[in-house]
Amino acid sequence: MALYSDKVMDHFQNPRNVGKLDDADGIGEVGNAKCGDIMRMYIKVKDGVITDCKFNTFGCGSAIATSSMATELIKGKPIEEALQLSNKAVVEALDGLPAHKIHCSVLAEEAVRAAVKDYYDKNGIAYNPDDFQIHDCEHCHD
Repeated sequence: MALYSDKVMDHFQNPRNVGKLDDADGIGEVGNAKCGDIMRMYIKVKDGVITDCKFNTFGCGSAIATSSMATELIKGKPIEEALQLSNKAVVEALDGLPAHKIHCSVLAEEAVRAAVKDYYDKNGIAYNPDDFQIHDCEHCHD
């Protein structure tokens, strides 16, 4: 059995929505020196819907694939729905990841949350701080 699914390989070799949005309404950056992966997510929002999103990721193929898939899963969705994106949904959409790469999907989820939080902050939108807790990647490489 292959280590990576065809979908992971496709999103790694042909990432969707890669780049920068100069006029982004929200920007989120997450990463961890222990993991070696850094993700920056950009979102454009109109009438409460994410109309465009891009990402830049420095990291392994799984980090790139999860970033790419996360943008695909939130584009065109209401911001509240995008905020519900879980790392599990990203993994399932990619037809799985090796256990030692699950932390990449957690970072993708957190990058989306960080971009939404930035959007909320810039627009004075109230939110529950508990919705934006950051994962401690301490155990990612145990």
